[in-house]
Amino acid sequence: MTTKPRLTYFDLSGSRGEECRLALHLAGIDFEDHRLSRAEWAALKPTTPFGSVPVLELPGKPPLAQSNAILVLIGRRHGLHPADDFEAARHEALMAHVEDLRHMLSPTLRIKDEDQKRAVRQELASGYLPAWAAATENQLGEGPFVAGSTLQVVDLKLYMVVRWIATGTIDHIPASVFDAYPKLQRLYQAVPAHEGVRAWNARAT
Repeated sequence: MTTKPRLTYFDLSGSRGEECRLALHLAGIDFEDHRLSRAEWAALKPTTPFGSVPVLELPGKPPLAQSNAILVLIGRRHGLHPADDFEAARHEALMAHVEDLRHMLSPTLRIKDEDQKRAVRQELASGYLPAWAAATENQLGEGPFVAGSTLQVVDLKLYMVVRWIATGTIDHIPASVFDAYPKLQRLYQAVPAHEGVRAWNARAT
């Protein structure tokens, strides 16, 4: 049984695992950062709640899976998620919106045929991704974060998915695809500039 919180995810500083690590760090939680190798995953997968990671283990509790559930739990307990129920739901809708994007893009990582991959990704870049960004932009206010001046877990999730694309790591999807959305860009710049996020990134390097 774990004696302190333990977060299990792959040994990479991106996607769902990193946003949960950031949330735990910003909450001031001393946690075990359990980083899986790909070789370990096959044996571990059947033991997880839904066959996926991240998984958060808390002392005396069963394992908790699904990044949004983990983020909301951390946020509620540590002031990183709205106390107002409607505002909380609005934030959770944006978090689900991020997962929608991931569910559209992730299958393209498994396409072997380069011509097919290019065609699918170019279609996403010309249609789905701008529409996704425009919908996100409509949900953002004066910023720099979703809730204004206070960083919360939704901002971590939005930042991670924008960074995935803006760093140019996905072939055939321009790194500039979100450049025309100033509120989204403002959030993307504000999250890594936050003192707590800078401290985590400095520790991780």
